[in-house]
Amino acid sequence: MSDAFRDLLRKVGSGSHTSENLTRTEAANATYWMLTQTATPAQIGAFMIAHRIKRPTGEELAGMLDAYDQLGPKLTAIQANYPAVVMGIPYDGRSRTSPLSPLTALILTAVGCPVVMHGGRRMPTKEGVPLVEIWQELGVDWTVLSLDQVQQVFAQTLLGFVYLPTHFPLAEALVPYREQIGKRPPFATVELFWCPYAGEALLVSGFVHPPTEEMARAAFALRGTQRFMTVKGLEGSCDLPRDRTCIVGLSQPDAEPNFERLLLHPRDYGFAGLEVPLLPTPELVAAMQTVLQGQPSDLMDAAIWNGGFYLWQCGYCADLESGFGAAKAILSSGKAAEKLAEIVDTVRNASRERVELSKATIE
Repeated sequence: MSDAFRDLLRKVGSGSHTSENLTRTEAANATYWMLTQTATPAQIGAFMIAHRIKRPTGEELAGMLDAYDQLGPKLTAIQANYPAVVMGIPYDGRSRTSPLSPLTALILTAVGCPVVMHGGRRMPTKEGVPLVEIWQELGVDWTVLSLDQVQQVFAQTLLGFVYLPTHFPLAEALVPYREQIGKRPPFATVELFWCPYAGEALLVSGFVHPPTEEMARAAFALRGTQRFMTVKGLEGSCDLPRDRTCIVGLSQPDAEPNFERLLLHPRDYGFAGLEVPLLPTPELVAAMQTVLQGQPSDLMDAAIWNGGFYLWQCGYCADLESGFGAAKAILSSGKAAEKLAEIVDTVRNASRERVELSKATIE
């Protein structure tokens, strides 16, 4: 197989004038061989940097996602009043602005909308604060749960987190290559489009550069993904900014047109302001706790701005304005704090059961 991989490497690594794009099947095979380490380390590193220089196409990304679906984990579908919101957020974390997605997730799950998140540990080259560390500081340690236990927590609380080192070790094994080549490979784009959930979902992909959104639309069209959202968010995340116009792309199969561009101006709704800078994680989580207690702050405004938007998009609210009112009420009433307490207890019980099972096995 390393010889077959070499042929694909030649196609993407032949230079700006002679390199060729891979077909969807070729991209799927290349990704499969890298994930399974069938390709040699030299080939994997060479492919990553060559593919980054060439730039992936939508068809190639569709093939890469095919391989992720074949080898990667998925949470199974659960019964809920709304489709699950699956958030594609850069795995290499945040370095400048405070993440809002944990608060958004608590707002959504508090009203019965499932949320699926995924990510890993601190990851090169950015080495920003990953979501899993914020959840740990909030009392929710996803790293100690098996995928079955995450499924159990997801079914009970409507929140699930797929953690690469534990649940997708094949993908985790490629992370050191990122550090060694010193650049983010196209796998960093795949992570934004990946959906580790088998049920009906609204797939939300954050992005920074417009070509990423174009690739997403092309890949989703080939894969038959009809309901998705692209968000030009804070540091490429799904978090809506407040210091600039929000650029959002919406694709819904029952809408006309099928793809719609939303330009949301925070000032039009009274939410314009500077972004909340990234704080040390304990301080950030303390600030989040004050939001969950309903206390006013810049972070509270940002949470309402984001929570209201996603309450509208998940179908809980009929329009954006009512979404803002609902988000504020959910935070001020303590419903989001209650949801966090429920998740903390459920995860702790699941991790305790795992420890007891391990002890029983050893004995």
